[in-house]
Amino acid sequence: MKRSLPLDFEPRADCPRCGRAVRVCYCAHLTSIPTKTRVVLLQHPREEDMAIGTARMASLCLPNSELHVGVDFEQSQELTRVLHDPKRPAVLLYPSDSAVTAADVFENPPKGPVTLVVVDGTWWQARKLVRTNPRLAALPRIAFKAKVPSEYRIRREPDEAYVSTIEALASVLGVLEGEPERLRALLVPFRAMIDAQIEFATKVRVARHRKGPVPVKRPRVPLALSERPESIVCVTAEANAWPYRNSELRTSYREELVHLVAHRPHTGETLDIILKPRNPLAPSTPPHVGLSVQALDAGEPLSALCDQWRAFVREGDVLCSWGYFAVGLLKAAAAAPDLNLPAARLDLRQVARVLLEGRAGTMEAVLEKLAVDVSGLTAHARGRAGARSARLARIASHLRGLG
Repeated sequence: MKRSLPLDFEPRADCPRCGRAVRVCYCAHLTSIPTKTRVVLLQHPREEDMAIGTARMASLCLPNSELHVGVDFEQSQELTRVLHDPKRPAVLLYPSDSAVTAADVFENPPKGPVTLVVVDGTWWQARKLVRTNPRLAALPRIAFKAKVPSEYRIRREPDEAYVSTIEALASVLGVLEGEPERLRALLVPFRAMIDAQIEFATKVRVARHRKGPVPVKRPRVPLALSERPESIVCVTAEANAWPYRNSELRTSYREELVHLVAHRPHTGETLDIILKPRNPLAPSTPPHVGLSVQALDAGEPLSALCDQWRAFVREGDVLCSWGYFAVGLLKAAAAAPDLNLPAARLDLRQVARVLLEGRAGTMEAVLEKLAVDVSGLTAHARGRAGARSARLARIASHLRGLG
């Protein structure tokens, strides 16, 4: 017998600040810790989605910090600016034979504040980051030797002497700032995260061994995909979004919808609309969304979206998206009059996660894992949203065949 995900299926509620599930959110334990030392965290992309990572946590506690995700930073303007700041010479927190220890720095403190560059990831990922970026490898180094074992009980380290990024930062910044006790406040949310994770894992283990009715297995492919193909509407959207690390601008300018592509695979109909930004245009928005500044400036008003959306959607439609970013942008725009969103929604990323019994990843990764033929795949519309819409519709079509 076929079982399907309910149409109103929603993924777990995540905290928009720390990115963790609300039930294990650690934001209540975050404390702002000003420092003379500028901290630049360079995070390997594979570590970005690690729920129990600590680089994001550290960046939320340190107002004088930046967090960048990537592997090759040699052409990065942000890194160039950081490495050539004469007021705060850069040093790399990384072990080597030539590195001075944090204790040596304390005995011979720098004459002024420094920029502490930290690579975040597994040891293999950290080595790759340094190896890929010669400018990083050439920096003077500071090494850290843990005096006590790591408190990172929920993640296995390759050696007892290894500690998490935030533990290393708490110790080294304590030395550089000359205030070790004050910098230990970095460990408060870290410990709270660990305790919450262990408590949750314990409850799950107990529940799994509790006697009682055998739970019904989680359904795999929603029936709506196969039984109501005419009602499926794939939506992708792009936003004008300021970098979250720029807290001042982020507070002033929230993410706003600037490009929406809605595609009905059953008929081939496509709604493609660019909206003129209401807020100042973030520098990274045009290259990220794949649209020119001129195209965005010439975009239509929000009222035009209301008219076109109302003409496109039908009663009983099911909104399909990859994650809930696009739907979230539409919900924010739904404050405008007459923009009614269908109540039935499907997150195809969550459907793929259930089907693959693991992390889904990107649409490209899922298409590859499912061995879906993507030859002849063409964008439904302009920009990044148009290309993503084609991939989303192809995934929906494949899942419909599995239903």
